[in-house]
Amino acid sequence: QVQLVESGGGLVQAGGSLRLSCAASGRTFSRYAMGWFRQVPGKEREFVAVISWSGGDTDYADSAKGRFTISRDNAKNTVYLQMNSLKPEDTAVYYCAAGPLFRAHPRSYGYWGQGTQVTVSS
Repeated sequence: QVQLVESGGGLVQAGGSLRLSCAASGRTFSRYAMGWFRQVPGKEREFVAVISWSGGDTDYADSAKGRFTISRDNAKNTVYLQMNSLKPEDTAVYYCAAGPLFRAHPRSYGYWGQGTQVTVSS
């Protein structure tokens, strides 16, 4: 069982930065791949980034490449999403998720946080 709690969302101007954190409970955190997803009302949940259990592999959505960086600290049971050069279209609720496989599809993840709102003003 893994419980996830996101933090770090907020309101930022276009071009600004935010760092999201996702704190996990449970001793098996290091066994899971961790993903970040986002969702806006009326749309499906969208993949943003994923990191392998060791942190050695990462993957990003095209919209995130070059601007976002996913990282993890297994000693702290925490995964991060550093978001730079934010755009208004990045506005969404951001969710972290834990799953057994290094995948981009939300169905691969069995544990989800409650989400944190990111709003980027133009």
